[in-house]
Amino acid sequence: MATRNSSNYGAAGVAAENRPPAGISAPISRVLCSASGARKREYITVKTTIAGSLPKPAWLAEPEQLWADWRLEGEALERGKRDAVLVWLKEQEDAGVDIVSNGEQFRTHFVHGFLEHIDGIDWQLMTKMGIRDNRYVVDVPTVTAQVRRKGSVHGDEVRFTRAHTDHAMKFTLPGPMTICDTIADTHYGRRADMATAFAELLNEEARELEALGADVIQFDEPAFNVFTDDVKEWGVDALQRAAEGLQCKTAVHICYGYGIEANIEWKKTLGSEWRQYEEIFPALNKSRIDQVSLECANSKVPLSLLGLLNEKELMVGAIDVASMDVESPEKVSATIEAALEFVDAERLMPCTNCGMAPLPQQVAAGKLRALAEGASIVRKRLGIAED
Repeated sequence: MATRNSSNYGAAGVAAENRPPAGISAPISRVLCSASGARKREYITVKTTIAGSLPKPAWLAEPEQLWADWRLEGEALERGKRDAVLVWLKEQEDAGVDIVSNGEQFRTHFVHGFLEHIDGIDWQLMTKMGIRDNRYVVDVPTVTAQVRRKGSVHGDEVRFTRAHTDHAMKFTLPGPMTICDTIADTHYGRRADMATAFAELLNEEARELEALGADVIQFDEPAFNVFTDDVKEWGVDALQRAAEGLQCKTAVHICYGYGIEANIEWKKTLGSEWRQYEEIFPALNKSRIDQVSLECANSKVPLSLLGLLNEKELMVGAIDVASMDVESPEKVSATIEAALEFVDAERLMPCTNCGMAPLPQQVAAGKLRALAEGASIVRKRLGIAED
């Protein structure tokens, strides 16, 4: 592992107070191996995880923004990304989160971080496009030819993360439908065809990441809550193609978006009950995906809809990512216990509603602790032994 040289941060113009804390480049923990060399993983009932991104430290990127500009360059940037992963691995482990991730610290955005490494995409041909059914308009690159991976996209990230935690590890990838809703196209013509093409690339990548030590591969599909007819027609099929052949746990994350103003305003238009899940859960319940992540904290989703996924493990969102308030452990436990009326404890995993990239770092860290402590309250009530 490379040793951090703080002088390089200074050379990049980063103030001393915004540099990573001294000493965080030391490994946090090591992978536990059995006599045969296989990694050991301990899973527990009501185990906790996060849905996706975590805030980037202010010394790495512009804080509290999506598509945040990096504040470092060159090798200093690569070291900064690794240091940020170590910061968040330690935060998750210290908080008591059971299934950890690198918080997407290597990526500017959960979709474009993957697309930046794909041939067939013209990043000079930027197209202004409404995404998530015109919820917001952004400049996106354009598919102009058959898409292909240039090589491994996230392999080095998984190697690094796996080497620095003995916890079960999740890695997130954008889902095929959400990719198609976050990029323009002049080549494929039909979104279903483009989704199939991206699903094949995602499957290649996911198989490699599994071999490198990812315990859970999660595909992020916020577009599933928007284009519900397409989900049933071709979205679930594309998702299953992306996950085909994986032996690790597979998951899909379906939420109502990051805690940004456009999403908050959109939610206000959805009425007294949010029933989008009702349209897509039956198809997902029949799929080969193992886990489904959904938004429950401070939402208007009827929890009875969890009953439509009786064949799946459920990541129940118990942390509101649209609020700066850090939940109390008791509030988290109340959300979990409400969900337990509709899902067995053996299939329930408390989670965040969505990624927390736009939140202040200290707020996100507090929410991680609340998540783990709230789950611990529930496990104790159920008589489940802690690790």
